[in-house]
Amino acid sequence: MPEEDTGFVERALTGVPAPGPINLRLTGGGRFGPVVWAGLGGDLERLGAFREDVRFALVEAGFPIDERPFRPHLTISYRYDRRIAAALDGYAGPPWTVDEFSLVRSEGGDYLRIWDRPVSR
Repeated sequence: MPEEDTGFVERALTGVPAPGPINLRLTGGGRFGPVVWAGLGGDLERLGAFREDVRFALVEAGFPIDERPFRPHLTISYRYDRRIAAALDGYAGPPWTVDEFSLVRSEGGDYLRIWDRPVSR
């Protein structure tokens, strides 16, 4: 993403309200092709509402949006390993409280921050 687009995203998201406290936990897992992921459980309704606020602000600003369904997850590996998948099967980790959200861009397996928002202001 060019630097001017990063600034555009930051300006578009300025008015997005902080979502308030959100508690999440890792739960289960799966794969997208070779990518292994852990699912998220907890305050998914509040997480989804915050995601929609972000999407709405970007759409209103004319930013193109990926229309795939929202699947909250944590990427574990970019190379499928049945042992990792088996360890995640039925897993339920301890809950944690989210302090901050970041909008990131994936580039060659690295995640680059574009925008941050604390859960409360």
